[in-house]
Amino acid sequence: MGERAAERIRVSVCLATYNGAAYLDEQLDSILAQLADADEVVVVDDGSTDGTLELLAQRDDPRIEVQRTERNLGYVGAFGQAMGSARGEYLVLSDQDDVWPPGRVEALLAGLADAEVAVGNVVDLDGRQPLPSPMRRRSWLLRSRTSRQHRRNLLRIWAGVIPYFGSAMALRREALDRVLPLPSYLSESHDLWIATVANVDGSIRHLDDVVVWRRLHETNASTSRPRSIVPVLRARLMLLRLALEARRRR
Repeated sequence: MGERAAERIRVSVCLATYNGAAYLDEQLDSILAQLADADEVVVVDDGSTDGTLELLAQRDDPRIEVQRTERNLGYVGAFGQAMGSARGEYLVLSDQDDVWPPGRVEALLAGLADAEVAVGNVVDLDGRQPLPSPMRRRSWLLRSRTSRQHRRNLLRIWAGVIPYFGSAMALRREALDRVLPLPSYLSESHDLWIATVANVDGSIRHLDDVVVWRRLHETNASTSRPRSIVPVLRARLMLLRLALEARRRR
């Protein structure tokens, strides 16, 4: 790591793992194919027991750095640790079980040319179809033309009708000053926190591009299934708190 530390790291991939051995190999293949030799993949494993760590140890690639959490943090905490450890100019978030389509990194970095956060679209891996909105039960996509609708985007976040997926996000290092530390009450939806900060700051770019092929399975950390009213109300209150916190950090 000493020689690599002296190199300029342009892209840091932030990847949280937990019992992801079933699909992690394919995901890593699609990630590493798009990185330069001096880039890095910061993997934070949150207590896997299924062979994930063994799989990572078998990867003979100096770009991969593996950290283990001292206690179970949950996926939000693991992503927070990964972002805090990343050294690159651009941070690209990744789930453990998806596939990156060719051109993902270039598309996200182009979006970051004039914004601190860029986010693209997600389609399912098998059918290459947009994921359904949990609220409207219809296909949804981000459009570049809505990038500057910051107040509307904040309302869309609160209403749960905008597809901000962390697996489709990238951010400039400068954004970490306001994104980190993650709010202590943030137990889910780190992606909505990042998007809230970016919209409050007026610095987000929506991409028309598809940047993730998402694998749908029973153990996905997030789901498109509708939730009961009490969790929905709690989530909405949390989102209001996040908006206030983002304004305080501005």
